[in-house]
Amino acid sequence: MTEPSGKHRARKRFGQNFLIDKQIISQILNAIDSQPEDHIVEIGPGLGALTEGLLQNCDQLTVVEIDRGLAAELSERYGNHPNFGLHQMDALTLDFSTLSQGENLRVVGNLPYNISTPLLFHLLNYRHVITDMYFMLQKEVVQRLAAAPGVKNYGRLSIMMQYHCQVRTLMTVPPEAFRPAPKVTSAVVQLVPHPRPPFHATDLQIFDRLVRTCFQQRRKTLRNSLKLLPGGSDIKENQIDLSVRPESLSVEDFVTLANLLTRTD
Repeated sequence: MTEPSGKHRARKRFGQNFLIDKQIISQILNAIDSQPEDHIVEIGPGLGALTEGLLQNCDQLTVVEIDRGLAAELSERYGNHPNFGLHQMDALTLDFSTLSQGENLRVVGNLPYNISTPLLFHLLNYRHVITDMYFMLQKEVVQRLAAAPGVKNYGRLSIMMQYHCQVRTLMTVPPEAFRPAPKVTSAVVQLVPHPRPPFHATDLQIFDRLVRTCFQQRRKTLRNSLKLLPGGSDIKENQIDLSVRPESLSVEDFVTLANLLTRTD
């Protein structure tokens, strides 16, 4: 829809690549399928490639843009629209629960690679006020989100996101769909927070610490990684196979192990 106008040059420090392919834009908007009652939060709207289409359908659109120049352009273009709101700030510092006024949020965005993983973890803190999320990410990150045990890309991001959300890869997006064209292929992912996780971790802090510790030592066996955790040496071999490396364990296996640690803590 909206192409770079010449007023604004992509800024490398913000990882800006503007989506310009109208067919891809249309496919993303169709996947989001915004409804009149929706409150959508768009992170990094850039030059408004998705903004205009989202604003046509939803009850409220809040955009979060860190770039002062882009925020000014968006405000000039859409500021008079009654359903439009803008926060010129870093999304990593935003308390998303303050945007929810009794209704759940739908979150979308084209996320730069340098903040994508920390922002995804930040958003998990607000999963209770989020209905779903649609993100354009580097394809490698989407592969990590959706990875199964035993696959090279499987790790902490895979486990924590799959514990909290249903992960669905929607489409791949080639570099030429952007200006300037990135050096990598992108992909769009849908994340839907579980009303209840399919496996229940008794203590989420212990679960998170277990997964983090194991993948910081991913070439070591579980037995060696567990020695670094309180109560880890008390886990018995017959309760879970401790001779394997962490990438062999499913999300359910990690939950089981975390719950064993909780009992011994």
